[in-house]
Amino acid sequence: MYKDAIRTLNTLQTNASYLEQVKRERGDPQVQLEAMKGFLERSGLKVEDLDQLNIIHVTGTKGKGSACAFTERILRNYGLKTGFYSSPHLVQVRERIRINGQPISKELFSKYFWQVYNRLEETKDPAYASMPAYFRFLTIMAFHVFLQEKVDLAVVEVGIGGAYDCTNIVRKPVVCGVSSLGIDHTSILGDTMEKIAWQKGGIFKPGVPAFTVPQPERPLEVLRDRARESPCPLYLCPDLGAYEEGKVFPLGLAGDHQRSNATLALQLSRMWLEQQGYQGIGELKDLWPGAEPPGKKPVPLAPVFRPSIAMVQGLQDAVWLGRTQVLQHGPVTWYIDGAHTTSSVQACVRWFHQAALNEEKPVDGSEVRVLLFNATGDRDTAALLKLLLPCQFDYAVFCPNFTEVSTAGNADQQNFTVTLENVLTRCLDNQKKWNQLMEEKVGQDLWLSAPLVVEGVGGRLKPDPLRSALLLVPSVERPLNANSLVFPCISHALQWITQGRDPLLQMPTTKGLHLHPVASTGAVLLKEATVIRVLVTGSLHLVGGVLKLLDQSLSQ
Repeated sequence: MYKDAIRTLNTLQTNASYLEQVKRERGDPQVQLEAMKGFLERSGLKVEDLDQLNIIHVTGTKGKGSACAFTERILRNYGLKTGFYSSPHLVQVRERIRINGQPISKELFSKYFWQVYNRLEETKDPAYASMPAYFRFLTIMAFHVFLQEKVDLAVVEVGIGGAYDCTNIVRKPVVCGVSSLGIDHTSILGDTMEKIAWQKGGIFKPGVPAFTVPQPERPLEVLRDRARESPCPLYLCPDLGAYEEGKVFPLGLAGDHQRSNATLALQLSRMWLEQQGYQGIGELKDLWPGAEPPGKKPVPLAPVFRPSIAMVQGLQDAVWLGRTQVLQHGPVTWYIDGAHTTSSVQACVRWFHQAALNEEKPVDGSEVRVLLFNATGDRDTAALLKLLLPCQFDYAVFCPNFTEVSTAGNADQQNFTVTLENVLTRCLDNQKKWNQLMEEKVGQDLWLSAPLVVEGVGGRLKPDPLRSALLLVPSVERPLNANSLVFPCISHALQWITQGRDPLLQMPTTKGLHLHPVASTGAVLLKEATVIRVLVTGSLHLVGGVLKLLDQSLSQ
């Protein structure tokens, strides 16, 4: 039943055409919201029904998922039954719809999927789009789940943007939040921070308090203007240090950038509790020493308070897979972060330096650093890769977001909007950009070969048929960190990176050395290294595929 539900859901994967539709409709957001309203009503719900969900609505470019995770964990500590809707999923689709922090069961997913799907099928109108696209469908389904399972509140993460996002059908959230802004999804949201801020501010609702973290001046002014149009009160979250009073709160999510997500979560959860009439939620105190007076900012500073024990514990206990996550598997340490924008990759590099590069090199042997990277959509891959250069990787490995070459047996990670040829071409382009960056960095030609793809379980490396060129073997004097490889799927990439040395990675043993000299040299180095440090970044979908292979429990 579950697999049938997922396969049927995948038939709604019209992401490319949906994004084109969004671009066409963005002049009139009502067109989109009316379409979503129609789908919702056909499924058996009215927009007014969503008012019962006591929603916390959160948008932003980076950190919105982490802010939601902190917020949900804090409120669960108050004994509340929480719903949490987020995207994308890493391993299984049902991760997107959570109750009390856990993905809904396969049984519940199947039950509600078919309820909603069958209602929409029964009410088809040939003159209009008969079924909602993938993300719209899951959003409608999430609302059904939360209402039927009687959650006390729902934390709802925006998909893309805000103003035109299908989650923005919500009329009366209890409170709204905006995490850090950056440049992403430019074809839909616009190519400047101000345009993106305008989109994000589209979730503001009349009279509903909203909070944001420190932003660049111009985008912050845009958020202020959007709040005035609504009109709604908008507040700027103080630095986390304002609450700590000398005692640093341990956070469940690593990295300094998580501190702004944590302070947003404190304000969102406190406001939600206050609006719902909860007592003893944290005593207000004077503005912390050194804070700028509200008059100097276009947005007033939110009041500082002493967080309750439940709040502090919630920040510590928060879990959000695939973000600043470290997995220690014998000699192989995995550093996993789904950063995919310029600002989030900068934060990822800072975290990686703290978590890995500041550690002393092993005394009794060598350390090998490997980058595993992919990027999708309209992102500037060269800009992202350039930010990763200072990490001084010995190898850069590129592969599509497919766990295996064939995804037929893995419906949760099927993606019908791309082809293997498309994504492999993108990986080869990424490899080429990396090699160019390395050449510029060292000031000499480091790599003059044709793009290479490692194919098959045996790992045979051959020139890509799409682009033929003379293969020149790199000289042994050239730096190893020029070496780059492309694999057709994640499992083949992990096989080569680990060389059988990750005790928790369940894979067939690769027979024989790779034929390409760089690959075989790498195999020897990786087999003999005392420590292998692998940074996986560039795409949350890549991260999901890697976690699926590294942690079998996520597939249960």
